[in-house]
Amino acid sequence: MENLQIEKLTSQYEQLIENSYYNKGAYLIADAIGLKMKVGASEYKKHFIGDKESRYVFKITLKKDGKQYTFNFGQSIAEGSNEPTLYDILCCLQKYDVGTFEEFCSEFGYDNDSRQAEKIYKGVVKEFEGMERLFNSEELELLSIIN
Repeated sequence: MENLQIEKLTSQYEQLIENSYYNKGAYLIADAIGLKMKVGASEYKKHFIGDKESRYVFKITLKKDGKQYTFNFGQSIAEGSNEPTLYDILCCLQKYDVGTFEEFCSEFGYDNDSRQAEKIYKGVVKEFEGMERLFNSEELELLSIIN
């Protein structure tokens, strides 16, 4: 993908976001890179480390160029059983390498002597590896504007 095309898409995305068209912006980027999303079944359960309440957890599959990445997405409690939008999904996914465990803890404020932090770190690394299998570095850079 050429820099000029990335700049044009970034500009179009920013215009949509300025008008609160978050999901339209996500589809603009997804269409440009050939990304499709499927929302599968959901379960009502605790999902995140430290969850005190249950939430709807959806099975999400991202597909691109014959490859796919499937994972669980914990919907916000406020959204209830509403299916997540493409924007909801893309703004939450890890789009860059967080480095070593120590770098991760330093950047995100975790205690590097915590088993809970290590578990979170491993989950983030696994998520980024899934994204790397699906997208090249230019596509990840483009996706990173969705936040």
